[in-house]
Amino acid sequence: RDQLHYNEKEDYYVCPIGQRMDKIAEGKKTTKSGYKQTYSKYRAKNCTGCPIRGACFKGKNKRVVERNHTLEHYKQKAREDLLSEIGQAKLKKRTADVEPVFAHVKHNRNFKRFTHRGLEKVELEFGLHALAHNIRKKSA
Repeated sequence: RDQLHYNEKEDYYVCPIGQRMDKIAEGKKTTKSGYKQTYSKYRAKNCTGCPIRGACFKGKNKRVVERNHTLEHYKQKAREDLLSEIGQAKLKKRTADVEPVFAHVKHNRNFKRFTHRGLEKVELEFGLHALAHNIRKKSA
C-alpha cells in the first residue's frame, strides 16, 4: 500500500500499471487496547491478465487496500516533526541523555526483563532499578 500513489483530492489509489482503485467501503475496527479506528477499503477494477500481478500481490481476487486516514495523518505529522531542525536536535540529545542509562541498566545491572506482572508491580520494580542507578551515580 505504501508503494501505491494515493490521490487525496479525489480519494483513490493508483496501482503500479496505472489502474484506478476506487473506494468500495468504510468500516470500523477496535484494537486490542480498545481504540476505535475508522478505515477505508479500495479495490482495483480488473487484475485479470495484469503483467505484474505476481509482483503486486499474491491473492486470487482483485487487489484490496485498507487505509486509516487518521493514522496516516498522525504518521505524516510525526515524520515532519522528526525531520525538522528541532526534531533532529532532540534525537541527537536523546542519544546522549536517555539511551546510555537504559544500556547501563540492561547490560551492567543484567536487567533483561521484568520479573513481576501488572503495571503497579512493574513500575515499582523499574523504580527500584532507577533508584539503584541514581545511588550508584551519586556515590561515584
